Amino acid sequence: MLPIAVEGYADGYGNILPVLLIVQAEKSVAKAAVRPAILFLSVLRAFRRVKGDLMATRHYLAFWNVENLFDIENSPRRSEKLSRAIGQDIKGWTQDLLERKVSQLSTIIRQMNGGKGPDLLGVSEVENQYVVDLLAQSLSPLGRDYGVVHSDTSDQRGIDVAFIYDKARFTPEAVFNHFVMRRTATRDLLQVNFRTAKGRLFVVVGNHWPSRSGGRLESNAYRAIAGETLAYFHERILEVHGKTTPVLAMGDFNDEPSDSSLVDYALADRDHTKVVRGRNPSFLNLMWPLMGQGVGSLYFDNEPNLIDQFLVNKNLISSTSPIKADKTSVDVLRFPQMVAKGLYPAPIPFGGMGKPLNPNGYSDHFPIGMVVTESG
Repeated sequence: MLPIAVEGYADGYGNILPVLLIVQAEKSVAKAAVRPAILFLSVLRAFRRVKGDLMATRHYLAFWNVENLFDIENSPRRSEKLSRAIGQDIKGWTQDLLERKVSQLSTIIRQMNGGKGPDLLGVSEVENQYVVDLLAQSLSPLGRDYGVVHSDTSDQRGIDVAFIYDKARFTPEAVFNHFVMRRTATRDLLQVNFRTAKGRLFVVVGNHWPSRSGGRLESNAYRAIAGETLAYFHERILEVHGKTTPVLAMGDFNDEPSDSSLVDYALADRDHTKVVRGRNPSFLNLMWPLMGQGVGSLYFDNEPNLIDQFLVNKNLISSTSPIKADKTSVDVLRFPQMVAKGLYPAPIPFGGMGKPLNPNGYSDHFPIGMVVTESG
């Protein structure tokens, strides 16, 4: 390094240099020193990005309304009250039919995620822990160790929401049932606080909102109450666990992304910027890009309805989120063998519970899937 000199002072080597030359020399030396430093920092940043990408974990998430996955007729696991409620609908539902139904569902689930199966699967219309365990066990060819989260609710049809998760990736730390107020009982919201293998909190809420039976307009208020319940507990989650907590709501909402129950009550928006910058906790509804494309997760009167959805809060879509939703990965999963041939590509139902049985069917809903990426 050249010594600092002023006019008339030597440079330390017997030479007298003007200040200007000293300054210019120092600038040249500084530039020469800075260029490699800048290059080094650029390479270091690039290396860190590549290292982060290599260390990132890709989680495949799915949801499926599996259509009347009930325990067998005269099951000892069914309450007398529920037996009276479902009446003759369960008649003839044998162990063989149950196992056939589980096998059909399993063939679809095992195809998800490029044949690797889901890392986390939400399901609805399951009667009890027994049938969810059967479904999880049927996935054993995947070589994964799946766990189950299920909680009985007071739904008048006896159907619940549950999760099947890969134990190597997720650990449930806490489970909550959020009651949805209605005169005739409906499904609770099932909240599970998962801890990822990397130690991060990831809150997932399973939904199966009241149906449109009795008329869409006539039943709107029930789904509005469910939406308000979801929005309330979303806010509570952030208050209890911190405002940066990632929350994902998945399920069968029995309404479409544009309906008031989702937009006005659950606060599920289509505007990314509004969700990220808004003052009130809200969700981004990831299904909006599929609207208008003739895509449905359920067909009613030969019309596609996009009622199975993923909602994510800003902590899953902001630029600094350690767990980030891949919005481009969201899809309605229509594997060829489960799609009806003909003019309307509807799912092929299995039936049962008072509906005609088709042992080669699957469900009256298509599953939905998406990817979230967790940084290293």
